[in-house]
Amino acid sequence: MQEKRHNESQEDYLEGIYVVRQRKGYCRSVDLAEELGYSKASVSVAVSKMKAENLIQVAHAGLLELTEEGKRIAEYTFQKHSLLKKMLCEIGVDELQADTEACQIEHIISDETFQRLMAMEEGCGQCKKCRI
Repeated sequence: MQEKRHNESQEDYLEGIYVVRQRKGYCRSVDLAEELGYSKASVSVAVSKMKAENLIQVAHAGLLELTEEGKRIAEYTFQKHSLLKKMLCEIGVDELQADTEACQIEHIISDETFQRLMAMEEGCGQCKKCRI
């Protein structure tokens, strides 16, 4: 799957909305600011931009809703983050450090490399050249 690249900040915001909604069942700007450790003003600017790009909608009571495209990006970013963090933890990296580094890597890893890591993790035999 060739994934269109979005900027790192946008991916973080969309993933943040996704994670908060998974945990709480809803996400408001204040929840997103708290989740990401950003100011409410920064979140407000990002929300406006994402809304203009049709990645989110702001529903009643200020609830942030992912559009189909926003959800696709958020889920893919979350999937990368989760697998990368898991793999880093498996090789002995501290969980907090693994989380931080997975967040950095998720934005720069190519789709091809990520697909190979997923195949390796699933043990499907497609990555024999990459096995150590």
